[in-house]
Formats: sequence, structure tokens, C-alpha cells
Amino acid sequence: MKRGIPNTESTRDTFGEKDSVADKAKGGRCVSPRGFFSLISNKFLCRKKVNFFPDSRSSLFATIHMMGTSQSDKAIWPEDDKHPRLWSTCGRERNIGIGKQIFCNRSLNMRNIVAVGFDMDYTLAQYKHETFETLAYEGTVKKLVNDLGYPAELLKWTFDWTYMIRGLVLDKKRGNILKMDRHKYVKMAYHGFRELTKEEKVAAYGNTLIRDAFDAPEYALIDTLFSLAEVYLFAQIVDFRDSNPDKISTDYSHIYKDVRAAADLCHRDGTLKKMVANDPGRYINEDTLIVPMLKMLRDSGRSTFLVTNSLWDYTNIVMNFLCGSRSEHGSAGLNFDWLKYFDVVITGSAKPSFFHDDNCANLFEVDPESGMLLNTENGTPMPQVDASLRLPMKTLGKSRLVFQGGNVGHLHKLLSIESSSQVLYVGDHIYGDILCSKKVLGWRTMLVVPELEKEVELLSTSRDTRNQLQLLRNNRDHVEDKIDHLKWNLRFNGGNIDKEDILAELGRLQSQQEQYQSSHQQSQREHHHKFHKVWGQLMKTGYQNSRFAHQVERFACLYTSQVTNLSFYSPDKSYRPSEDSMPHEFDIAYETKCMKL
Repeated sequence: MKRGIPNTESTRDTFGEKDSVADKAKGGRCVSPRGFFSLISNKFLCRKKVNFFPDSRSSLFATIHMMGTSQSDKAIWPEDDKHPRLWSTCGRERNIGIGKQIFCNRSLNMRNIVAVGFDMDYTLAQYKHETFETLAYEGTVKKLVNDLGYPAELLKWTFDWTYMIRGLVLDKKRGNILKMDRHKYVKMAYHGFRELTKEEKVAAYGNTLIRDAFDAPEYALIDTLFSLAEVYLFAQIVDFRDSNPDKISTDYSHIYKDVRAAADLCHRDGTLKKMVANDPGRYINEDTLIVPMLKMLRDSGRSTFLVTNSLWDYTNIVMNFLCGSRSEHGSAGLNFDWLKYFDVVITGSAKPSFFHDDNCANLFEVDPESGMLLNTENGTPMPQVDASLRLPMKTLGKSRLVFQGGNVGHLHKLLSIESSSQVLYVGDHIYGDILCSKKVLGWRTMLVVPELEKEVELLSTSRDTRNQLQLLRNNRDHVEDKIDHLKWNLRFNGGNIDKEDILAELGRLQSQQEQYQSSHQQSQREHHHKFHKVWGQLMKTGYQNSRFAHQVERFACLYTSQVTNLSFYSPDKSYRPSEDSMPHEFDIAYETKCMKL
């Protein structure tokens, strides 16, 4: 089915196709980050079964939902929102739990998308942190000791795969690991595994005339799950160096450089991939929804493609595990059946440089059976694939197209893409997959954030705690305002007031202020530790969006916890964000109460 060139984003936002109220109610709500956090707080949440609607429309949507759901429907579509039915298997609305929903930052009408592309590692293939990251950690340690001359004591260390999170920033010069808000203010900082005091944070990051940009080369952004093991190892070596300066004398920046080099070597020399290839089920989560999702997208008339930095041999093993048939004894063996779910497969893409059309990398065709590059001879590159290539993908039958290298220009030609906004690309790497494809090309993007499922489910059950935090904050502000009034009176109306009474009242209020502040800090700390024992919420630092959340909001049109959440929505769905709210709108729309003092 041929699809026309879509309008620009701004045109789609304003003049997009009209949907009925019932259509908007289907398949769960798609909300922006700001709208999401408003959506699940107690005064902003109206829940009918497990469908989430903002207050402004709740009564209307709830009425429609009740009218359209009979007792027999309830038996057919069960209440289990963690395992919703596929969209293609249900004729009516389904219950999509908050952890499985797709959240929308920028309006996206899927009717305008002609090709949907996927990254493989940590997108289609979700690795098991407890085994895969431990394998990466152990391999990196061995490289440091055996190849780079680090002390043998490192070989006895162990790895806590739960300790680090994405979105952190590593200060190479000082050996610190930071968590910042969207304004790039440092909210949490650790030197190795020791938390810095407030005074140390201010001295390092708040006492300058010119604000630090916190960007490369002085800083490293931890924006991929692949980096968690090496950041943990870096923190261990920082502590070891501080305690044993005679054993490691190099500076923190050089330590990070060595850790990065050792980690890269594990990936390049096949250390990790050989282990994964020998036992994929030990390292990769099985997802039975991948094939139905791909089938649904293709049946809807769209092309599908895979662009991965992994080479063909490893890609074939992983995709066989994810898409291949299973027997009682596990996988049915390696074959190329999974290629029928894709129109183009590009391996060894070298993202993010792949997304630059001026990248001069040659595109080579791969022979799936031998893994050989077909247009090479004796190792000498031949002329790259014809730039005017147009391939009738649906009629090739036996020959599915597998390539290595190239750039986005080759991909556009292979798929006959006429406008970059016709492409939706799904990936896990905020920089390598999402930022470059969005900012450079104008592709539509969806970011996969596996950590999101737990985070949103915890948020949806912590409304009372967040209300209490807001109440403590309001009461503290109210007391501080009274204190300021009394101090003002003492300063400017000293002759007309009873100073002893004022001072006594001032002492009482200051004691109350300290209590509120202490209670608020303790409650907030306990609340954040429910999400993560060290770093708190992934998307928040205190009351501000984290730097990671800010990047998600800027560059990801959609974001969700798993790539297969796409299978719970119509392939022709119009995703729409909720209304953005500024603080003045928030306070007007929703009054906050303050306890009487």
C-alpha cells in the first residue's frame, strides 16, 4: 500500500485527521512526560478499570467505556493489564496497564509512516542485566589486568548490576559520578562510592563564574545500558586508587580511558558475543510478541528494517533466538526464516555516523549463508551498490536483503523513502539511535526504556506519599513566610511591637520550620529510594525532571518500556501528547491544600 508524503509535524499537530471520542479512548492514553506525572497523581487520576484519563475528559470517557463494555466482554478481555491482548486479536478497546503504555512527546500519525526500523541490541534483544552485564564486567576486568597492567586484586572484585542507572554523568577529571536535573544542576554526586557533601558539591560544581556545560571531553554521558558495568568498575577503581596510590598512580581521567578501552576490546574481539552465541537464552530475554508485532506492521502495508552495529554472524544468532521457532529442547537451530519479517537488514552500520548522508562508507551486500561480502574480491572493496538501486522488496521471495555498512542515503533508496518523516525508528540509545536520527534526519523516533515499566508502576501506587510530600512543602513555605514577616517587623517596626512576644513566636516558628524541613527531606529520600536504592527515580531529581528525562522529552517522539508494546496499539494510530502545563497553569487548575498551623 503506497502512502503519501506526510505533512510537517506542526501541520499534523494542528490539522491532523479527526478521531471520534471513542477512537481516542482506544488502547490506553499516550501522554507527554509532564502530562504523565500529572496524570497519575491523586487529583489528576481518574481510573476506570485500568484506562487512564485526565480529569477534563474523565466523566465522558468513563461513560463511553461503561456503555461499550458488557459482562460478556469482561470475560473475553480479562482485567490483567500487565498482559494485554494484541491489538490485532481484539475488536474493541483493551486494558493496557500503565507499564505497557506508549507515551507521546510529539504528535505522530502512524498513517504517515511508510517504514518502521529497529535497532537490535537492547531494543529487540533485551539482555539480562544479571548475566550479560556481569559477563561484560568480568571481561573488562580481565582486559585491564592482563592487557593494561592493572593490579591482580581487581580479579577478585564482584559486580552489583543493580547499582548504576542510565542518565548519569561521569566527571573524568575528579573521579565523580553525577546525577543532574534538566537545567544541568548537580543534585547528587559520588566520588567512587562515597557521596559528596553539599559543601563538596558546591565547591566542585557551583563556585564558578561560568557554568560548566558538563559535556565531552571532560565528562562522559552514561546514556546506554551497555555502559553500566564499566561505570561501576570505574567507581571501584577510583576507591581503590584513593586507598592504594602506590598501586595505581595514574589520574582519574586516564583510568576512565583504560576502562573504556578494555570494555571496547571485549566487544570488538568477540569475547562477549561468543558467550552469548553459545547460550542466548542465558543472556537474552525471550519475547514472544516480537514476531506478531512485526507481522502486524507488515500486514498494515509498511516496510520494516533492521539497522544494527552488530555484524551479520552475531545478528543472525540473536534474531534466530528472538524470531525462530522453538522445540521442547529450545531453539530449532540456525536458519534465515526470520529475514521474512524485514525488507532490509543492515549490519555493521557504525551508528551514529550511519545517520549522516555525507558518510562515505561503502554498502556491501552480505551472503547470509557464508557471511561473505558479495561485492568484495580477495579482500579488495569493489564499487559500492548502485546508487540508483530500487528493489521490489515484496517480490524477492528467496532473496532477502542483508547488507553491511553504508549510510542512511543507501537505506532511503532501498526502501524508496521520499521524505525522512515517513520513517519511524525504534532504539534504546538516546544519542546513537534517537538524537542523531531525529536531529540530523528528522526521522520520527521511539525510545525503548526498559526501566520505565517499574518506575511508572511505582509512581501510580505512590500518590499518597507524593501528596504528603507536597503538603509538607507547602506547610514549610507557609511557616517561612511567617518567619520573614516577623523578622521584617523586628527590623522596621521595633518601637511599636512587643519584642519579647515576637522573639518567642519567632523561636516557635523556626522550630516548626526545622521539623517540616527534616520530615520533608526524610520522606523524599525514602520515596526516591523506593525507585532505586542510590539514585532514586530515573526521570526525576527531586522535583525537577532529570537530565535523562529532558533528553527523552526533546528527542523521542514516543517512548515506552518495551518495543513490543507497539503490538497493543493500532498500526494506524494517531499518537497525541497531553497538554503541557507551566507552573502558573498547574496552580490555577489544581489547588493545593495547606494544613492549618
